[in-house]
Amino acid sequence: MAAPILLLSDITLTLGGKPLLDGAELGVTQGERLCLVGRNGSGKSTLLRIAAGQIVADSGTRFVQPGTKVVYLPQDPDLSAFPTTLAYASQGLAEDETYRARAMLAELGLTGEEPTATLSGGETRRCALAWALAAEPDLLLLDEPTNHLDLPSIEWLERELLASRSAMIVISHDRRLLETLSRGVVWLDRGITRRLDQGFARYEAWREEIIEQEELAAHKLDRQIAHEEDWMRYGVTARRKRNVRRVAELAALRQQRRDTRFASTDGPKMDAQGASGAAKIVVTAEHVGRSFGERTVIDDLSLRVLRGDRLAIVGPNGAGKTTLLRLLTGVDAPDQGRIEIGASLSTVSLDQRRAELDLSKTLADTLTGGAGDMVQVGDQKRHVIGYMKDFLFRPEQARTPVAHLSGGERGRLALACALAKPSNLMVLDEPTNDLDIETLDLLQEMLDEYPGTVLLVSHDRDFLDRVATSVLVSEGDGHWQDYAGGYSDMLAQGGAGVKERTADVAATEKKNTAKPKSDSRKLTYKDKLALEKLPQRMAELEETIVKTRASLSDPGLYARDPKMFTRQTDALTEAEAALTAAEEEWLELEMKREAIES
Repeated sequence: MAAPILLLSDITLTLGGKPLLDGAELGVTQGERLCLVGRNGSGKSTLLRIAAGQIVADSGTRFVQPGTKVVYLPQDPDLSAFPTTLAYASQGLAEDETYRARAMLAELGLTGEEPTATLSGGETRRCALAWALAAEPDLLLLDEPTNHLDLPSIEWLERELLASRSAMIVISHDRRLLETLSRGVVWLDRGITRRLDQGFARYEAWREEIIEQEELAAHKLDRQIAHEEDWMRYGVTARRKRNVRRVAELAALRQQRRDTRFASTDGPKMDAQGASGAAKIVVTAEHVGRSFGERTVIDDLSLRVLRGDRLAIVGPNGAGKTTLLRLLTGVDAPDQGRIEIGASLSTVSLDQRRAELDLSKTLADTLTGGAGDMVQVGDQKRHVIGYMKDFLFRPEQARTPVAHLSGGERGRLALACALAKPSNLMVLDEPTNDLDIETLDLLQEMLDEYPGTVLLVSHDRDFLDRVATSVLVSEGDGHWQDYAGGYSDMLAQGGAGVKERTADVAATEKKNTAKPKSDSRKLTYKDKLALEKLPQRMAELEETIVKTRASLSDPGLYARDPKMFTRQTDALTEAEAALTAAEEEWLELEMKREAIES
Protein backbone atom coordinates (compact mmCIF):
# COMPACT_ATOMS: atom_id res chain seq x y z
CA MET A 1 0.00 0.00 0.00
CA ALA A 2 1.29 3.48 -0.89
CA ALA A 3 2.55 5.69 1.92
CA PRO A 4 0.09 8.43 2.98
CA ILE A 5 0.86 12.05 2.12
CA LEU A 6 -1.44 13.09 5.02
CA LEU A 7 -2.22 11.05 8.12
CA LEU A 8 -4.28 11.99 11.18
CA SER A 9 -4.11 9.44 14.02
CA ASP A 10 -6.22 9.21 17.20
CA ILE A 11 -7.47 12.81 16.94
CA THR A 12 -9.47 14.08 19.90
CA LEU A 13 -11.05 17.51 20.32
CA THR A 14 -13.52 18.70 22.93
CA LEU A 15 -15.77 21.73 22.48
CA GLY A 16 -18.10 22.92 25.21
CA GLY A 17 -17.43 19.94 27.48
CA LYS A 18 -18.54 17.35 24.90
CA PRO A 19 -16.05 15.42 22.74
CA LEU A 20 -16.54 16.40 19.10
CA LEU A 21 -13.75 14.12 17.88
CA ASP A 22 -12.83 11.04 19.90
CA GLY A 23 -10.03 9.03 18.29
CA ALA A 24 -10.77 10.05 14.69
CA GLU A 25 -8.48 8.80 11.92
CA LEU A 26 -7.94 10.17 8.42
CA GLY A 27 -5.35 9.30 5.79
CA VAL A 28 -4.95 9.92 2.07
CA THR A 29 -2.36 8.68 -0.43
CA GLN A 30 -1.08 10.38 -3.57
CA GLY A 31 -3.82 10.87 -6.16
CA GLU A 32 -6.52 9.36 -3.92
CA ARG A 33 -10.01 10.93 -3.85
CA LEU A 34 -12.00 10.62 -0.62
CA CYS A 35 -15.31 12.09 0.48
CA LEU A 36 -15.86 12.93 4.15
CA VAL A 37 -19.50 12.47 5.18
CA GLY A 38 -21.56 12.78 8.35
CA ARG A 39 -24.46 14.69 9.83
CA ASN A 40 -24.42 18.47 10.27
CA GLY A 41 -22.54 19.24 13.47
CA SER A 42 -20.64 15.93 13.52
CA GLY A 43 -17.29 17.74 13.12
CA LYS A 44 -16.49 17.26 9.42
CA SER A 45 -15.31 20.83 8.85
CA THR A 46 -13.34 20.76 12.10
CA LEU A 47 -11.55 17.56 11.08
CA LEU A 48 -10.73 19.06 7.68
CA ARG A 49 -9.31 22.19 9.36
CA ILE A 50 -7.14 19.97 11.57
CA ALA A 51 -5.93 18.24 8.41
CA ALA A 52 -5.13 21.66 6.94
CA GLY A 53 -3.18 22.64 10.06
CA GLN A 54 -5.57 25.47 10.96
CA ILE A 55 -6.71 23.87 14.23
CA VAL A 56 -4.57 21.98 16.72
CA ALA A 57 -6.27 18.91 18.21
CA ASP A 58 -6.32 18.25 21.96
CA SER A 59 -4.41 15.02 21.32
CA GLY A 60 -3.36 12.78 18.45
CA THR A 61 -0.83 13.22 15.67
CA ARG A 62 -0.86 14.97 12.29
CA PHE A 63 1.69 13.89 9.70
CA VAL A 64 2.22 15.52 6.31
CA GLN A 65 4.75 14.05 3.90
CA PRO A 66 7.64 16.57 3.57
CA GLY A 67 7.32 18.64 0.41
CA THR A 68 3.56 18.06 0.10
CA LYS A 69 1.65 21.15 -1.03
CA VAL A 70 -1.73 21.30 0.76
CA VAL A 71 -4.52 23.73 -0.27
CA TYR A 72 -7.63 24.12 1.90
CA LEU A 73 -10.84 25.69 0.54
CA PRO A 74 -13.16 26.65 3.44
CA GLN A 75 -16.94 27.01 3.24
CA ASP A 76 -16.70 30.79 3.52
CA PRO A 77 -13.47 32.08 1.95
CA ASP A 78 -12.26 35.51 3.09
CA LEU A 79 -10.98 37.60 0.17
CA SER A 80 -10.87 40.91 2.06
CA ALA A 81 -7.07 41.15 2.13
CA PHE A 82 -6.87 41.19 -1.69
CA PRO A 83 -8.01 44.10 -3.92
CA THR A 84 -9.09 42.08 -6.97
CA THR A 85 -10.08 38.55 -7.90
CA LEU A 86 -6.82 38.09 -9.82
CA ALA A 87 -4.76 39.18 -6.82
CA TYR A 88 -6.48 36.52 -4.72
CA ALA A 89 -6.41 33.75 -7.33
CA SER A 90 -2.71 34.24 -8.10
CA GLN A 91 -1.48 34.29 -4.48
CA GLY A 92 1.43 31.94 -4.01
CA LEU A 93 2.11 31.65 -7.74
CA ALA A 94 5.33 32.75 -9.41
CA GLU A 95 5.03 35.63 -11.86
CA ASP A 96 5.31 33.31 -14.85
CA GLU A 97 2.50 31.11 -13.42
CA THR A 98 -0.21 33.76 -13.04
CA TYR A 99 -1.59 32.76 -16.43
CA ARG A 100 -3.07 29.70 -14.69
CA ALA A 101 -5.05 31.93 -12.33
CA ARG A 102 -6.29 34.08 -15.25
CA ALA A 103 -7.36 30.99 -17.17
CA MET A 104 -9.23 29.53 -14.20
CA LEU A 105 -10.99 32.84 -13.51
CA ALA A 106 -12.08 33.10 -17.15
CA GLU A 107 -13.41 29.53 -17.07
CA LEU A 108 -15.49 30.47 -14.03
CA GLY A 109 -16.94 33.65 -15.58
CA LEU A 110 -14.62 36.22 -13.94
CA THR A 111 -12.28 38.71 -15.59
CA GLY A 112 -9.80 39.09 -12.71
CA GLU A 113 -10.50 42.80 -12.41
CA GLU A 114 -13.51 42.50 -10.07
CA PRO A 115 -12.98 44.23 -6.68
CA THR A 116 -13.25 41.58 -3.97
CA ALA A 117 -15.25 43.94 -1.74
CA THR A 118 -18.24 43.87 -4.11
CA LEU A 119 -18.39 40.15 -4.93
CA SER A 120 -21.56 38.11 -4.43
CA GLY A 121 -21.45 34.76 -2.64
CA GLY A 122 -21.26 32.88 -5.93
CA GLU A 123 -18.47 35.08 -7.30
CA THR A 124 -16.49 34.70 -4.07
CA ARG A 125 -16.79 30.93 -4.32
CA ARG A 126 -15.71 30.88 -7.99
CA CYS A 127 -12.69 33.09 -7.25
CA ALA A 128 -11.63 30.83 -4.36
CA LEU A 129 -11.96 27.76 -6.59
CA ALA A 130 -9.83 29.43 -9.27
CA TRP A 131 -7.09 29.97 -6.66
CA ALA A 132 -7.28 26.40 -5.32
CA LEU A 133 -7.12 24.81 -8.78
CA ALA A 134 -4.50 27.19 -10.21
CA ALA A 135 -2.19 26.30 -7.30
CA GLU A 136 -2.03 22.67 -8.59
CA PRO A 137 -1.49 21.25 -5.07
CA ASP A 138 -0.59 17.71 -4.10
CA LEU A 139 -3.62 17.62 -1.78
CA LEU A 140 -6.91 19.53 -2.10
CA LEU A 141 -9.13 19.87 0.97
CA LEU A 142 -12.56 21.06 -0.23
CA ASP A 143 -15.35 22.03 2.18
CA GLU A 144 -18.69 22.30 0.31
CA PRO A 145 -17.08 23.45 -2.96
CA THR A 146 -20.45 23.63 -4.80
CA ASN A 147 -22.10 26.06 -2.36
CA HIS A 148 -23.40 29.16 -4.20
CA LEU A 149 -22.45 27.72 -7.59
CA ASP A 150 -24.86 27.43 -10.50
CA LEU A 151 -25.18 24.28 -12.60
CA PRO A 152 -22.64 25.24 -15.31
CA SER A 153 -20.04 26.00 -12.65
CA ILE A 154 -20.78 22.74 -10.78
CA GLU A 155 -20.43 20.65 -13.95
CA TRP A 156 -17.24 22.51 -14.91
CA LEU A 157 -15.80 21.92 -11.43
CA GLU A 158 -16.66 18.23 -11.65
CA ARG A 159 -14.72 17.90 -14.91
CA GLU A 160 -11.73 19.81 -13.54
CA LEU A 161 -11.52 17.70 -10.40
CA LEU A 162 -11.79 14.49 -12.40
CA ALA A 163 -8.90 15.62 -14.60
CA SER A 164 -6.79 16.80 -11.65
CA ARG A 165 -3.80 14.76 -10.44
CA SER A 166 -4.22 16.12 -6.90
CA ALA A 167 -5.29 13.92 -4.04
CA MET A 168 -8.43 15.32 -2.47
CA ILE A 169 -10.76 15.11 0.50
CA VAL A 170 -14.21 16.55 -0.25
CA ILE A 171 -17.09 17.50 2.03
CA SER A 172 -20.25 18.03 0.00
CA HIS A 173 -24.01 17.47 0.07
CA ASP A 174 -24.01 17.09 -3.74
CA ARG A 175 -24.54 13.34 -4.27
CA ARG A 176 -23.83 13.46 -7.99
CA LEU A 177 -20.47 15.12 -7.40
CA LEU A 178 -19.52 12.58 -4.70
CA GLU A 179 -20.60 9.61 -6.80
CA THR A 180 -18.56 10.87 -9.75
CA LEU A 181 -15.40 11.79 -7.84
CA SER A 182 -14.95 9.54 -4.84
CA ARG A 183 -12.96 6.33 -4.66
CA GLY A 184 -13.29 6.03 -0.90
CA VAL A 185 -15.63 7.23 1.88
CA VAL A 186 -14.79 8.33 5.42
CA TRP A 187 -17.88 8.43 7.68
CA LEU A 188 -17.53 10.66 10.75
CA ASP A 189 -20.09 9.64 13.37
CA ARG A 190 -20.14 10.27 17.14
CA GLY A 191 -16.55 11.46 17.10
CA ILE A 192 -15.02 8.43 15.36
CA THR A 193 -14.31 7.68 11.72
CA ARG A 194 -15.04 4.58 9.67
CA ARG A 195 -13.62 4.05 6.21
CA LEU A 196 -15.05 2.37 3.11
CA ASP A 197 -12.61 1.81 0.24
CA GLN A 198 -15.34 2.07 -2.38
CA GLY A 199 -17.13 4.98 -4.02
CA PHE A 200 -19.96 6.98 -2.51
CA ALA A 201 -22.58 4.93 -4.39
CA ARG A 202 -21.94 2.09 -1.91
CA TYR A 203 -21.96 4.33 1.18
CA GLU A 204 -25.63 4.24 2.19
CA ALA A 205 -25.93 0.43 2.07
CA TRP A 206 -22.66 0.15 4.04
CA ARG A 207 -23.88 2.63 6.65
CA GLU A 208 -27.15 0.73 7.10
CA GLU A 209 -25.22 -2.51 7.64
CA ILE A 210 -23.21 -0.88 10.45
CA ILE A 211 -26.35 0.56 12.06
CA GLU A 212 -28.03 -2.87 11.97
CA GLN A 213 -24.98 -4.45 13.65
CA GLU A 214 -25.03 -1.81 16.39
CA GLU A 215 -28.77 -2.25 16.93
CA LEU A 216 -28.18 -5.98 17.36
CA ALA A 217 -25.43 -5.26 19.89
CA ALA A 218 -27.75 -2.87 21.73
CA HIS A 219 -30.49 -5.52 21.80
CA LYS A 220 -28.10 -8.12 23.26
CA LEU A 221 -26.95 -5.67 25.94
CA ASP A 222 -30.57 -4.86 26.85
CA ARG A 223 -31.35 -8.58 27.20
CA GLN A 224 -28.31 -9.07 29.47
CA ILE A 225 -29.44 -6.16 31.65
CA ALA A 226 -32.97 -7.62 31.83
CA HIS A 227 -31.51 -11.00 32.91
CA GLU A 228 -29.49 -9.39 35.70
CA GLU A 229 -32.50 -7.37 36.85
CA ASP A 230 -34.53 -10.59 37.05
CA TRP A 231 -31.83 -12.12 39.26
CA MET A 232 -31.90 -8.98 41.43
CA ARG A 233 -35.63 -9.41 42.03
CA TYR A 234 -35.69 -13.16 42.64
CA GLY A 235 -32.16 -14.36 43.49
CA VAL A 236 -30.86 -11.71 45.82
CA THR A 237 -31.01 -14.05 48.88
CA ALA A 238 -27.96 -16.03 47.68
CA ARG A 239 -24.53 -15.80 49.29
CA ARG A 240 -23.67 -12.24 50.35
CA LYS A 241 -20.34 -11.86 48.50
CA ARG A 242 -21.81 -13.14 45.26
CA ASN A 243 -24.74 -10.75 45.69
CA VAL A 244 -22.46 -7.75 46.08
CA ARG A 245 -20.47 -8.74 43.01
CA ARG A 246 -23.54 -9.20 40.81
CA VAL A 247 -25.09 -5.92 41.96
CA ALA A 248 -21.86 -4.20 40.93
CA GLU A 249 -21.89 -6.03 37.60
CA LEU A 250 -25.47 -4.89 36.92
CA ALA A 251 -24.53 -1.31 37.72
CA ALA A 252 -21.58 -1.62 35.32
CA LEU A 253 -23.83 -3.00 32.56
CA ARG A 254 -26.27 -0.11 33.00
CA GLN A 255 -23.43 2.36 32.86
CA GLN A 256 -22.12 0.66 29.70
CA ARG A 257 -25.57 1.01 28.13
CA ARG A 258 -25.64 4.71 29.01
CA ASP A 259 -22.10 5.30 27.75
CA THR A 260 -22.53 3.42 24.46
CA ARG A 261 -23.53 5.91 21.77
CA PHE A 262 -25.26 3.74 19.22
CA ALA A 263 -25.86 5.11 15.73
CA SER A 264 -29.26 6.74 15.60
CA THR A 265 -31.58 5.55 12.89
CA ASP A 266 -33.93 8.44 13.65
CA GLY A 267 -33.68 11.12 11.02
CA PRO A 268 -35.67 14.34 10.97
CA LYS A 269 -39.39 13.48 10.82
CA MET A 270 -40.69 15.86 8.20
CA ASP A 271 -44.41 16.01 7.58
CA ALA A 272 -45.75 18.93 5.57
CA GLN A 273 -49.15 20.17 6.70
CA GLY A 274 -51.43 20.15 3.66
CA ALA A 275 -54.20 22.70 3.17
CA SER A 276 -57.21 21.66 1.15
CA GLY A 277 -59.21 23.49 -1.47
CA ALA A 278 -56.62 24.42 -4.12
CA ALA A 279 -57.83 24.79 -7.69
CA LYS A 280 -56.82 22.15 -10.22
CA ILE A 281 -54.93 24.76 -12.28
CA VAL A 282 -52.47 26.45 -9.93
CA VAL A 283 -50.75 28.88 -12.33
CA THR A 284 -51.40 29.85 -15.96
CA ALA A 285 -48.86 32.01 -17.80
CA GLU A 286 -49.59 33.25 -21.33
CA HIS A 287 -46.97 35.00 -23.50
CA VAL A 288 -45.22 36.43 -20.44
CA GLY A 289 -42.25 38.77 -20.84
CA ARG A 290 -39.98 40.51 -18.33
CA SER A 291 -37.00 42.76 -18.99
CA PHE A 292 -34.50 44.86 -17.07
CA GLY A 293 -33.31 47.70 -19.23
CA GLU A 294 -32.12 46.22 -22.51
CA ARG A 295 -31.76 42.74 -21.04
CA THR A 296 -34.65 40.32 -21.50
CA VAL A 297 -34.84 37.60 -18.86
CA ILE A 298 -38.21 36.11 -19.89
CA ASP A 299 -39.42 36.19 -23.49
CA ASP A 300 -42.88 34.95 -24.55
CA LEU A 301 -43.26 32.24 -21.89
CA SER A 302 -46.47 30.21 -21.84
CA LEU A 303 -46.84 27.65 -19.07
CA ARG A 304 -49.46 25.82 -17.03
CA VAL A 305 -48.83 24.38 -13.55
CA LEU A 306 -51.37 21.87 -12.27
CA ARG A 307 -52.15 20.74 -8.73
CA GLY A 308 -49.58 18.14 -7.62
CA ASP A 309 -46.88 19.22 -10.09
CA ARG A 310 -43.26 19.55 -8.94
CA LEU A 311 -41.85 22.16 -11.30
CA ALA A 312 -38.09 22.78 -11.08
CA ILE A 313 -36.63 26.00 -12.50
CA VAL A 314 -32.96 25.71 -13.47
CA GLY A 315 -30.41 27.94 -15.15
CA PRO A 316 -27.17 29.80 -14.54
CA ASN A 317 -26.92 32.56 -11.95
CA GLY A 318 -28.42 35.71 -13.41
CA ALA A 319 -30.74 33.88 -15.81
CA GLY A 320 -33.83 35.12 -13.97
CA LYS A 321 -34.85 32.07 -11.89
CA THR A 322 -35.90 34.07 -8.83
CA THR A 323 -37.62 36.66 -11.07
CA LEU A 324 -39.63 33.86 -12.71
CA LEU A 325 -40.51 32.41 -9.30
CA ARG A 326 -41.81 35.81 -8.16
CA LEU A 327 -43.91 36.14 -11.30
CA LEU A 328 -45.43 32.68 -11.01
CA THR A 329 -46.43 33.30 -7.38
CA GLY A 330 -47.95 36.72 -8.08
CA VAL A 331 -45.35 38.72 -6.14
CA ASP A 332 -44.39 40.72 -9.26
CA ALA A 333 -46.29 41.55 -12.44
CA PRO A 334 -44.95 40.80 -15.94
CA ASP A 335 -44.09 43.51 -18.47
CA GLN A 336 -46.07 41.64 -21.13
CA GLY A 337 -48.56 38.81 -21.14
CA ARG A 338 -50.84 37.48 -18.44
CA ILE A 339 -50.39 35.34 -15.32
CA GLU A 340 -53.42 33.89 -13.59
CA ILE A 341 -53.07 32.42 -10.09
CA GLY A 342 -55.47 29.66 -8.99
CA ALA A 343 -58.01 30.20 -6.25
CA SER A 344 -57.68 29.16 -2.60
CA LEU A 345 -53.89 28.87 -2.59
CA SER A 346 -52.07 28.70 0.75
CA THR A 347 -48.39 29.30 0.03
CA VAL A 348 -45.36 28.59 2.17
CA SER A 349 -41.90 29.74 1.03
CA LEU A 350 -38.32 28.86 1.88
CA ASP A 351 -35.69 31.21 0.44
CA GLN A 352 -31.99 30.41 0.10
CA ARG A 353 -30.90 33.14 2.52
CA ARG A 354 -33.14 31.85 5.34
CA ALA A 355 -34.23 35.49 5.62
CA GLU A 356 -37.30 34.58 7.68
CA LEU A 357 -35.07 33.59 10.62
CA ASP A 358 -34.51 36.22 13.32
CA LEU A 359 -30.90 35.70 14.44
CA SER A 360 -31.55 37.29 17.83
CA LYS A 361 -34.29 34.81 18.78
CA THR A 362 -33.72 31.43 20.37
CA LEU A 363 -34.49 28.21 18.55
CA ALA A 364 -37.57 27.56 20.72
CA ASP A 365 -38.94 31.11 20.35
CA THR A 366 -38.51 30.88 16.57
CA LEU A 367 -40.69 27.76 16.46
CA THR A 368 -43.32 28.93 18.99
CA GLY A 369 -43.39 32.60 18.03
CA GLY A 370 -42.37 33.38 21.61
CA ALA A 371 -45.71 32.12 22.92
CA GLY A 372 -45.06 29.45 25.52
CA ASP A 373 -43.73 25.95 24.89
CA MET A 374 -46.16 24.74 22.22
CA VAL A 375 -45.76 24.76 18.43
CA GLN A 376 -48.80 25.05 16.18
CA VAL A 377 -48.27 22.30 13.58
CA GLY A 378 -51.20 22.46 11.16
CA ASP A 379 -54.32 22.08 13.31
CA GLN A 380 -52.43 20.42 16.19
CA LYS A 381 -50.31 21.72 19.05
CA ARG A 382 -47.02 19.98 19.89
CA HIS A 383 -44.46 20.58 22.60
CA VAL A 384 -41.50 22.46 21.20
CA ILE A 385 -38.94 19.94 22.48
CA GLY A 386 -40.67 17.05 20.74
CA TYR A 387 -40.97 19.00 17.49
CA MET A 388 -37.29 20.00 17.73
CA LYS A 389 -36.27 16.35 18.05
CA ASP A 390 -38.07 15.59 14.77
CA PHE A 391 -35.49 17.84 13.11
CA LEU A 392 -32.45 16.44 14.97
CA PHE A 393 -32.15 19.25 17.53
CA ARG A 394 -31.15 18.33 21.08
CA PRO A 395 -33.33 19.52 24.01
CA GLU A 396 -30.45 21.61 25.39
CA GLN A 397 -30.43 23.63 22.15
CA ALA A 398 -33.89 25.08 22.84
CA ARG A 399 -32.45 28.32 24.27
CA THR A 400 -29.61 28.58 21.73
CA PRO A 401 -29.76 31.83 19.69
CA VAL A 402 -30.30 31.26 15.96
CA ALA A 403 -27.12 33.27 15.32
CA HIS A 404 -25.08 30.49 16.98
CA LEU A 405 -26.49 27.68 14.83
CA SER A 406 -24.48 26.23 11.95
CA GLY A 407 -25.61 26.69 8.35
CA GLY A 408 -27.07 23.18 8.27
CA GLU A 409 -28.91 23.71 11.57
CA ARG A 410 -30.42 26.95 10.27
CA GLY A 411 -31.53 25.11 7.17
CA ARG A 412 -33.28 22.49 9.31
CA LEU A 413 -34.87 25.20 11.47
CA ALA A 414 -36.19 27.04 8.40
CA LEU A 415 -37.68 23.75 7.17
CA ALA A 416 -39.27 23.11 10.57
CA CYS A 417 -40.92 26.56 10.49
CA ALA A 418 -42.10 26.15 6.90
CA LEU A 419 -43.48 22.63 7.33
CA ALA A 420 -45.53 23.58 10.39
CA LYS A 421 -47.73 25.87 8.28
CA PRO A 422 -50.73 24.50 6.35
CA SER A 423 -50.15 24.93 2.61
CA ASN A 424 -51.06 23.61 -0.81
CA LEU A 425 -48.26 25.44 -2.67
CA MET A 426 -44.64 25.16 -1.53
CA VAL A 427 -42.03 27.53 -3.02
CA LEU A 428 -38.45 26.36 -2.40
CA ASP A 429 -35.46 28.50 -3.43
CA GLU A 430 -32.26 26.42 -3.05
CA PRO A 431 -33.65 24.28 -0.18
CA THR A 432 -30.66 21.89 -0.22
CA ASN A 433 -28.06 24.48 0.82
CA ASP A 434 -26.07 23.30 3.89
CA LEU A 435 -28.29 20.25 4.53
CA ASP A 436 -26.61 16.92 5.24
CA ILE A 437 -27.37 13.90 3.04
CA GLU A 438 -29.69 12.20 5.55
CA THR A 439 -31.81 15.35 5.92
CA LEU A 440 -31.91 15.65 2.13
CA ASP A 441 -33.24 12.09 1.89
CA LEU A 442 -36.11 12.89 4.24
CA LEU A 443 -36.88 16.19 2.52
CA GLN A 444 -37.19 14.26 -0.74
CA GLU A 445 -39.53 11.72 0.87
CA MET A 446 -41.65 14.52 2.34
CA LEU A 447 -41.97 16.22 -1.05
CA ASP A 448 -42.97 12.90 -2.62
CA GLU A 449 -45.82 12.60 -0.11
CA TYR A 450 -46.80 16.31 -0.12
CA PRO A 451 -50.36 16.57 -1.53
CA GLY A 452 -49.89 20.08 -2.91
CA THR A 453 -47.81 21.73 -5.65
CA VAL A 454 -44.09 22.50 -5.47
CA LEU A 455 -42.16 25.24 -7.29
CA LEU A 456 -38.45 24.61 -6.87
CA VAL A 457 -35.19 26.36 -7.73
CA SER A 458 -32.12 24.17 -7.25
CA HIS A 459 -28.65 23.44 -8.64
CA ASP A 460 -28.53 19.95 -7.09
CA ARG A 461 -28.84 17.52 -10.03
CA ASP A 462 -29.56 14.45 -7.91
CA PHE A 463 -32.24 16.34 -5.94
CA LEU A 464 -33.85 17.47 -9.22
CA ASP A 465 -33.88 13.91 -10.54
CA ARG A 466 -35.52 12.58 -7.38
CA VAL A 467 -38.14 15.31 -6.89
CA ALA A 468 -39.09 17.14 -10.11
CA THR A 469 -41.92 16.03 -12.39
CA SER A 470 -40.89 18.67 -14.95
CA VAL A 471 -37.96 21.01 -15.47
CA LEU A 472 -38.13 24.55 -16.87
CA VAL A 473 -34.68 25.38 -18.28
CA SER A 474 -33.19 28.71 -19.31
CA GLU A 475 -31.77 28.29 -22.81
CA GLY A 476 -30.48 31.86 -23.14
CA ASP A 477 -31.81 35.21 -24.42
CA GLY A 478 -34.89 34.97 -22.19
CA HIS A 479 -36.08 31.69 -23.72
CA TRP A 480 -37.31 29.02 -21.30
CA GLN A 481 -38.10 25.44 -22.34
CA ASP A 482 -40.21 22.94 -20.36
CA TYR A 483 -39.16 19.25 -20.21
CA ALA A 484 -40.90 16.32 -18.52
CA GLY A 485 -39.03 14.56 -15.71
CA GLY A 486 -35.87 15.53 -13.85
CA TYR A 487 -32.55 17.00 -14.92
CA SER A 488 -31.22 13.76 -16.44
CA ASP A 489 -34.52 13.27 -18.29
CA MET A 490 -34.15 16.76 -19.75
CA LEU A 491 -30.69 15.90 -21.07
CA ALA A 492 -31.98 12.60 -22.49
CA GLN A 493 -34.72 14.47 -24.36
CA GLY A 494 -32.12 16.53 -26.17
CA GLY A 495 -32.05 19.53 -23.87
CA ALA A 496 -28.85 21.53 -24.10
CA GLY A 497 -28.61 21.74 -20.34
CA VAL A 498 -27.59 24.92 -18.63
CA LYS A 499 -25.26 26.94 -20.83
CA GLU A 500 -21.79 27.69 -19.52
CA ARG A 501 -20.79 31.18 -18.46
CA THR A 502 -17.82 33.10 -19.76
CA ALA A 503 -16.14 36.20 -18.40
CA ASP A 504 -17.76 38.23 -21.22
CA VAL A 505 -21.21 36.94 -20.26
CA ALA A 506 -20.62 37.79 -16.63
CA ALA A 507 -19.43 41.30 -17.56
CA THR A 508 -22.51 41.79 -19.74
CA GLU A 509 -24.77 40.72 -16.88
CA LYS A 510 -23.15 43.25 -14.58
CA LYS A 511 -23.58 45.96 -17.22
CA ASN A 512 -27.23 45.02 -17.73
CA THR A 513 -28.28 45.49 -14.12
CA ALA A 514 -29.69 48.77 -15.36
CA LYS A 515 -32.94 50.32 -14.28
CA PRO A 516 -36.09 48.37 -15.19
CA LYS A 517 -38.70 49.53 -17.60
CA SER A 518 -40.86 52.40 -16.47
CA ASP A 519 -43.34 51.37 -13.80
CA SER A 520 -46.37 53.51 -13.15
CA ARG A 521 -46.87 52.13 -9.66
CA LYS A 522 -45.99 54.44 -6.78
CA LEU A 523 -43.53 53.67 -4.03
CA THR A 524 -45.33 52.33 -0.98
CA TYR A 525 -44.82 53.86 2.44
CA LYS A 526 -42.77 50.77 3.36
CA ASP A 527 -40.53 51.29 0.29
CA LYS A 528 -39.96 54.96 1.13
CA LEU A 529 -39.12 54.11 4.74
CA ALA A 530 -36.69 51.44 3.59
CA LEU A 531 -34.96 53.87 1.20
CA GLU A 532 -34.49 56.29 4.09
CA LYS A 533 -33.22 53.75 6.61
CA LEU A 534 -31.16 51.35 4.47
CA PRO A 535 -28.14 53.70 3.93
CA GLN A 536 -27.75 54.07 7.70
CA ARG A 537 -28.20 50.32 8.14
CA MET A 538 -25.52 49.62 5.50
CA ALA A 539 -23.12 52.08 7.15
CA GLU A 540 -23.64 50.39 10.53
CA LEU A 541 -23.03 46.95 9.01
CA GLU A 542 -19.86 48.16 7.26
CA GLU A 543 -18.60 49.54 10.57
CA THR A 544 -19.37 46.22 12.28
CA ILE A 545 -17.52 44.30 9.56
CA VAL A 546 -14.45 46.53 9.86
CA LYS A 547 -14.36 46.13 13.67
CA THR A 548 -14.90 42.37 13.52
CA ARG A 549 -12.18 41.89 10.89
CA ALA A 550 -9.82 43.94 13.03
CA SER A 551 -10.57 41.67 15.99
CA LEU A 552 -10.03 38.52 13.92
CA SER A 553 -6.74 39.85 12.57
CA ASP A 554 -5.20 39.18 16.00
CA PRO A 555 -3.11 36.02 15.32
CA GLY A 556 -3.31 34.91 18.93
CA LEU A 557 -7.09 35.23 19.33
CA TYR A 558 -7.95 31.60 18.60
CA ALA A 559 -5.32 30.18 20.95
CA ARG A 560 -6.32 32.64 23.68
CA ASP A 561 -10.12 32.43 23.40
CA PRO A 562 -11.53 29.87 20.89
CA LYS A 563 -15.13 30.70 21.83
CA MET A 564 -14.58 34.41 21.15
CA PHE A 565 -12.95 33.50 17.81
CA THR A 566 -16.01 31.42 16.85
CA ARG A 567 -18.42 34.17 17.91
CA GLN A 568 -16.49 36.78 15.96
CA THR A 569 -16.32 34.55 12.86
CA ASP A 570 -20.08 33.90 13.02
CA ALA A 571 -20.75 37.61 13.55
CA LEU A 572 -18.63 38.51 10.52
CA THR A 573 -20.45 36.00 8.32
CA GLU A 574 -23.85 37.30 9.42
CA ALA A 575 -22.87 40.95 9.00
CA GLU A 576 -21.53 40.35 5.48
CA ALA A 577 -24.69 38.46 4.48
CA ALA A 578 -26.89 41.18 5.96
CA LEU A 579 -24.90 43.90 4.14
CA THR A 580 -25.26 42.08 0.80
CA ALA A 581 -29.02 41.72 1.33
CA ALA A 582 -29.38 45.38 2.34
CA GLU A 583 -27.38 46.59 -0.67
CA GLU A 584 -29.48 44.49 -3.05
CA GLU A 585 -32.72 45.73 -1.49
CA TRP A 586 -31.57 49.36 -1.66
CA LEU A 587 -30.48 48.98 -5.31
CA GLU A 588 -33.81 47.42 -6.28
CA LEU A 589 -35.79 50.18 -4.56
CA GLU A 590 -33.57 52.91 -6.00
CA MET A 591 -34.04 51.55 -9.54
CA LYS A 592 -37.79 51.42 -8.94
CA ARG A 593 -37.81 55.03 -7.72
CA GLU A 594 -35.79 56.25 -10.72
CA ALA A 595 -38.07 54.38 -13.12
CA ILE A 596 -41.17 55.99 -11.59
CA GLU A 597 -39.64 59.48 -11.63
CA SER A 598 -38.55 59.12 -15.25
